[in-house]
Amino acid sequence: MGEDTRDQNRVMDAVRATVFKKSESLDGEGGCTKIEGYDFNRGVDYPQLLNSLLSTGFQASNLGEAIQIVNEMLDWRLSQEPIMEDCDEEEKDPAYRDTVTSKIFLGFTSNLVSSGVRDTIRYLVQHHMVDVVVTTAGGIEEDLIKCLAPTYKGDFSLPGAVLRSKGLNRIGNLLVPNDNYCKFEDWIIPIFDKMYEEQTKQNVLWTPSKVIAHLGKEINDESSYLYWAYKNKIPVFCPSLTDGSLGDMLYSHTFRKEDPNNPDHNPGLIIDIVGDIRAMNGEAVHAGSRKTGVIILGGGLPKHHICNANMMRNGADYAVYINTAQEFDGSDSGARPDEAVSWGKIRGGAKTVKVHCDATIAFPLLVAETFATKAKNSTGNQ
Repeated sequence: MGEDTRDQNRVMDAVRATVFKKSESLDGEGGCTKIEGYDFNRGVDYPQLLNSLLSTGFQASNLGEAIQIVNEMLDWRLSQEPIMEDCDEEEKDPAYRDTVTSKIFLGFTSNLVSSGVRDTIRYLVQHHMVDVVVTTAGGIEEDLIKCLAPTYKGDFSLPGAVLRSKGLNRIGNLLVPNDNYCKFEDWIIPIFDKMYEEQTKQNVLWTPSKVIAHLGKEINDESSYLYWAYKNKIPVFCPSLTDGSLGDMLYSHTFRKEDPNNPDHNPGLIIDIVGDIRAMNGEAVHAGSRKTGVIILGGGLPKHHICNANMMRNGADYAVYINTAQEFDGSDSGARPDEAVSWGKIRGGAKTVKVHCDATIAFPLLVAETFATKAKNSTGNQ
């Protein structure tokens, strides 16, 4: 063998050593999940199909992880934790400890109530599967409006000017006729009148959550998640209550209550947001020995309001985000759970995941494999 050939071999050996660096083992105890999807040769088995998400990769695996985390959230009991020396006698009782579960905060943006996800949310609230709800103004009014008139499927490409000429409003590929808001106004203004009377004659101080509970009571419709929140005494918080049709109605209502002798004095309903920040933060602070879990669909106000409340107790123990926002503009909407860890809004050792997906796709699947499955199993209906 010539010298040139030996030199070439040495070069190639060096290249191989560089390119084909010896791999660390990914198998064995504590190893990585092997990527494999669902085999349709087994037929169509939806539970197994959903179970296969975890090993599929990309956002399917994140959704599979979200399902695992929510199930852990639902399965947790205080009896799984060591007994603390400073806990009271009740917390030392094994039977009592078996009854203490995670406190679950559910947040969502208004578009999801406009969509059919509203019915999934209603199911959770109806069966008291969550403890605290946070949404935007649209997440309140859209639930109430749907009890009065339907929302329709349209198309993302329908031109705004044409829809405006027809009195139709577009939310993505959903259509809401102006008439729906007229019906809403006819329904809600008399309720505001009575609430205003209670404010002026009985010194009732309304907070956004009290207003929302009252509207849930008044709508008296089992298709409404607000109705079930009222019945089950689940607080629904919305610090942005005026940012929507509800705000328009409150604005209009001030003119109905205008003092003709003092037109600059338009009292209307007075709504105390400070009372609600005490109540919202209290939901986290007074969770006590319970773990807290957050499930947040979309970003913006509901996401931050829930996380900020949990900062008051040194962070949530479980967090599942489902949204399509990105982190690159520094918005809280796009921030991943680890950013909230830096603020103390989520604990450092918490189980967390962000699913980059439209919640109308991901959330019903998540509920099917968590809340709904556990409810089915607990009743013995197989």
